[in-house]
Amino acid sequence: MTDHEENRELARVHYLPTTRPDPDEGEVLEGEVLTAAQYNALQRQKAIERYRAYRRDAVTVVRGVKTVVGHDVTKTLARHGLAYPVAGVRVVVKRWRDAHGASRYERMMRAAELEGNHEALLEWEARDVAEKQRRHERTMDWVRAPGQWIKAGAIGTAGVTGLLLACGVVLAIHNGDIGDVLGPITAVLNAVAFVVWFVTAYGVFLVAGGTAAGLAYLYQQGKRYGDTPAWLAATPAGAVSLDAAVDESMIMNALRNLGHPALNKKFKEGWGTAVQPTWVQPPLPVGHGWEFSLRLPGGVPATSINARKSVLAHNLGRRPEEVWVEVADTDPMAMKCLVLDPGSLREPVPDYPLLDGGRTDFWTGFPVGIDARWNPVDTPVFERNFVLAGIMGSGKSTLLQDLLAGAVLDPVVDIDVFCFADNNDYEWLRPVASLISMGDTAANVDACRTHIEELHASLAERGKLLREYGIDAVTRDAAEKDARLRPRIVVVDECQSFFRQDKPEDRRELVNQMVRFYSAARKYGIVLAFATPTPSDQSLPRDLVAVTTNKACFAIGDKARNNIVLGEKAYENGLSALELKPAVKKAGKVVALNDVGTAVTVGYMEHNGLLRSYNLTHQQKTALVERGIELRGGQVRRRELTEPEHRDLLADVAAVLKPGEEKVKATDVCARLRDLAPGHRDYKSLTADELRERLEAQGCKVTKVGVLTVFTERVHAALAAREGGNA
Repeated sequence: MTDHEENRELARVHYLPTTRPDPDEGEVLEGEVLTAAQYNALQRQKAIERYRAYRRDAVTVVRGVKTVVGHDVTKTLARHGLAYPVAGVRVVVKRWRDAHGASRYERMMRAAELEGNHEALLEWEARDVAEKQRRHERTMDWVRAPGQWIKAGAIGTAGVTGLLLACGVVLAIHNGDIGDVLGPITAVLNAVAFVVWFVTAYGVFLVAGGTAAGLAYLYQQGKRYGDTPAWLAATPAGAVSLDAAVDESMIMNALRNLGHPALNKKFKEGWGTAVQPTWVQPPLPVGHGWEFSLRLPGGVPATSINARKSVLAHNLGRRPEEVWVEVADTDPMAMKCLVLDPGSLREPVPDYPLLDGGRTDFWTGFPVGIDARWNPVDTPVFERNFVLAGIMGSGKSTLLQDLLAGAVLDPVVDIDVFCFADNNDYEWLRPVASLISMGDTAANVDACRTHIEELHASLAERGKLLREYGIDAVTRDAAEKDARLRPRIVVVDECQSFFRQDKPEDRRELVNQMVRFYSAARKYGIVLAFATPTPSDQSLPRDLVAVTTNKACFAIGDKARNNIVLGEKAYENGLSALELKPAVKKAGKVVALNDVGTAVTVGYMEHNGLLRSYNLTHQQKTALVERGIELRGGQVRRRELTEPEHRDLLADVAAVLKPGEEKVKATDVCARLRDLAPGHRDYKSLTADELRERLEAQGCKVTKVGVLTVFTERVHAALAAREGGNA
């Protein structure tokens, strides 16, 4: 090594950070010490499992490719070898008829009449008259043609023969040979003989070539202008399945077989031809399906098509819930239709969008699922109320949990839950919820009623605060400044236990109270959500549903219950959840999910329709709750249940009986009890008969003296006997 190389400055080395744990920084929580032989054996086992997985995947791919390719090749051969040429024949025949007949004008006149375009109708009638006159003149020309042809043929033959003889004479004079006079005529006859020989000798090739050219022409015409059957149509790029494509001919065939009397009449009159119908938008792929808009003829509204949606779906090869028909926004005579790909409603739903971060806003809406087109749905929450219904196993809890997950991720929102069943649906919320009360008990019903009454009474305080802050409704700024204005979501699950009361007057009072509170609470930031598996007027009052903004009906048993949830004549207007199927369980295990979490909704989206809820796992819900507590700074506002007021009926009756009164009408005693304890629920609807039953149960007999009468002496005696017994 030279001195120069010795003194040369070497490159500086930068050490990268090591991935080995520093023993001083921490300790290994869990591990296992392996020898080299054990490690190598473990790696070999993992490699074997990996290769097995590769082989399974390869076999699956090969099988899928064979199935797809085989099916696609069969369709391609049938389409190119048969469908296109046959369609070309129809196109050519139709063109010939249009060019040599009046079918085009008749078709256009029917189309103009169907559209109510009288100006176009008169124009096509004038053209039809002119065409008929032209055809008449052409027919007369054909009648006179034979004589003209004979005359023209004779004159032409004589002229040509004379011309050939003249040429022959000139040729004979020039050559000095008289035999050349017939030379031109002989040459023409030889040419004719050659043509006859050529056609005879090569006629097979000429016919084959002409046939091939004709078939090629028909193929091109059929491919470009013909109607290919839907089952032979080429599969579009990105389609979910080979049979999912929808085209114009498929739609028209489905409508022809719909069994719609008015539409059938229009088909006979010419609607549905190449000119009609009017396609506002031809079938185009959208999301996981196809969408089109079609202008229907007069007398056939889109709602009448919707009434036969099950038949339409069958004709399109879909389940009823996979086809949605509505009136187009821009044209009241147009039918807008969404046809989903078969099975797309049972494909896995994407993950909840806020699993990895982010927060919600009560005033802009919470993410709850995806629509039929797989677009994410953020439903409005502020100034809204919710009703959810569906048979057991249909997935009501999934939508409720999505709604509550949104409330968890907004730190200004408080959560109250009353569930009249003992289950595990809401245990994950306990660390962040203000109040959770479970159980199908009378005490829980009373606690829920008391809670609602307290919230109703708090509206007056909230109203004063709105005036103080100079706002019309609760805002985020106001809620963050003043905890008394914080939004609150109250869930009442299994609400049939809440609304079913033994006495009609008690139920009527409860419903009236709930409807008043339900309607008034929205602008104050209090949102209620009711859920039940048995929607009926007893379990879910119609008056309550009538003022509900957001309604969701999961799998349901009959049309009447469907309409109770979604509104009057919802089923007749196409909003039907009857086709949805709940999960199937055997031995406590789910064997088929079916349509769990899928609901027909009103108010959740801009347009009513299908909503598929996000499915949150227990681990995901736990993580969301932890983030919700962090967003609240670790402080959760707890709300204790107010115990219902308990009163001693016998002591209260003794208290309202005035000194010197020997007896008092039972109805007057009931009125005095209401004055004594105006807030006590039992006294509000107490009747004379009920008072007699309850007093006699405590040893005080009530006698009917014209009317039911309470005797003061008996009340005091019963009270003294009870106190003596207690002593």
